[in-house]
Amino acid sequence: MTKSRLLEMHNVGIVVESLDNAIAFFMEIGLTLEGRMLVEGEWAGRVTGLGNQSVEIAMMVTPDGHSRLELSQFLTPRTIADHRTAPVNSLGYLRIMFRVDNLDELLIRLEKHGATVLGEVVQFGDMYRLCYIRGTEGLLIGLAEQLGNKTASNILENA
Repeated sequence: MTKSRLLEMHNVGIVVESLDNAIAFFMEIGLTLEGRMLVEGEWAGRVTGLGNQSVEIAMMVTPDGHSRLELSQFLTPRTIADHRTAPVNSLGYLRIMFRVDNLDELLIRLEKHGATVLGEVVQFGDMYRLCYIRGTEGLLIGLAEQLGNKTASNILENA
């Protein structure tokens, strides 16, 4: 038998209360709505273990086409837990980090969607200016503006 190999990371999924608000927020960051649909029935519940379910999903894609964010709004069964306001050092989902080209300008636009900066915008060496924000629905989002040509990946590769 041939050993399976990883081909790509297809998407990261986030459950939200308002799909419309989440789509608008992530479009403001720069993602594009790739598609939106209702997924329901017993077959879908066999995948998730939730039984008969009804969930509206939206697939968002980054400008380079390599990364996707799947937003899900469960209609049935209702959500049973809320981890959105957990602090950065909580177990499980931590945050999504996006690299942007004009952090200050984006923060002004995201404030109109209710985003707030946690702490402050800081500079990481000569590589990035970055911050964490609480975005739509309290989701924890990281934003990083690259400075020069160095990246954290380059540093780790050469270590």
